[in-house]
Amino acid sequence: MPTQGWIINRPFTLFLISRMVATAAIKMVPVMMGWYIYELTGSPLALGMLGLCEVVPAVVFALPAGVKIDQTSRLGMVKKCLAFYTILMCLLYGLTLYDGLSINMTVWSIYIIIAFSGWVRAYYSPASSAILSQLVPNEELVKAATTNSMAWLASAIIGPLVGGLIIGWISLSIAILVCVVLLLLSQFIIFAIVPLHDFIPKKLPGTWSSVVEGIHFVTANRPLLGAMSLDMFAVLFGGAVALLPVFAKDILHAGPQGFGLLTSATYLGNFVALLYFYFKPLQGDQGRKLIWSVGGFGLCILIFALSKSIWISFAALMISGLFDGVSMVVRSTIFQILVPDDMRGRVSAVSSIFINSSNELGQFESGLAARYMGTVPSVVFGGIMTIGIAIFTFVKVPSLRRMKY
Repeated sequence: MPTQGWIINRPFTLFLISRMVATAAIKMVPVMMGWYIYELTGSPLALGMLGLCEVVPAVVFALPAGVKIDQTSRLGMVKKCLAFYTILMCLLYGLTLYDGLSINMTVWSIYIIIAFSGWVRAYYSPASSAILSQLVPNEELVKAATTNSMAWLASAIIGPLVGGLIIGWISLSIAILVCVVLLLLSQFIIFAIVPLHDFIPKKLPGTWSSVVEGIHFVTANRPLLGAMSLDMFAVLFGGAVALLPVFAKDILHAGPQGFGLLTSATYLGNFVALLYFYFKPLQGDQGRKLIWSVGGFGLCILIFALSKSIWISFAALMISGLFDGVSMVVRSTIFQILVPDDMRGRVSAVSSIFINSSNELGQFESGLAARYMGTVPSVVFGGIMTIGIAIFTFVKVPSLRRMKY
């Protein structure tokens, strides 16, 4: 019998630990490569390209990945993805040790490796979400999803901090080596998992028909589609992550340690929000609260753009994470309530397109805007656009404003 409590049971606990270790490693990569590329090029656009290289394969392969996940062992898929991640990190480690390439060749080699990591993530993210139904009883799914999100965020806080500190105190190569060790540890843990339930996939039609079925499910569920769309456009314009190396180095003069601190700030806010809602669930008027939180997120981005203090910048990003946490809670709860088990892979894949589009395309948009508008004006523009999107949604999309569950 599985032991009950906040950890729910042994399979879920092992998965949680494995994912936390892997996430800490994966979240070190943007800090390491972002800082390294800006050191090499001094170009905000080069930072934006880093996000674009990851998002294109992640979006292109997301829907076929969702179909594959609904047709195969989800645990096996997670194992394969972790192995591929480890290989890619080993390539990055070798690249930082080899000094025989020009700057352009080094940067493009990083772009290619990051593009492959986007391909892996197209499978890893939805598989990690879909596998929960095999690890916990149905009545524990919402609790498991919340705990899983909190654990992910805890690692997303720790990873950038550790990455920035190791780069600042030791070296980039050692930071990547730590990343490799963490991924190996994650794989060791994941092989000890015995699922509570075996996943028996239904026979699906061809890949394209299955993809269309997943898309249709999302578009037919207005609350799910509305929450995804609002979050996508808010982060697309309001995300300042791609430009954090510029702010840390040239505006706040905080070095790689400060860069790691700023990168973890939003995740810290997310974690605090999820911890609060874990003990006190979001009650009533969820749609209205979601829209207001997006407006608050945009305001925080404005404050961050105008700040000249590392601590004000950190506070602005952390509070933006609190507002973003509301969106995460609403989206994850709707997902667990509305999506049947045999559709989780495909719907998770559709969701990952929204998330990847907003995060990585937002990085490219930020880098491109900074190239032509300047760093601070581009982030100010993004904050104003995010507030405008919230106001437009509140006025023009009453179905989302009135959403409750």
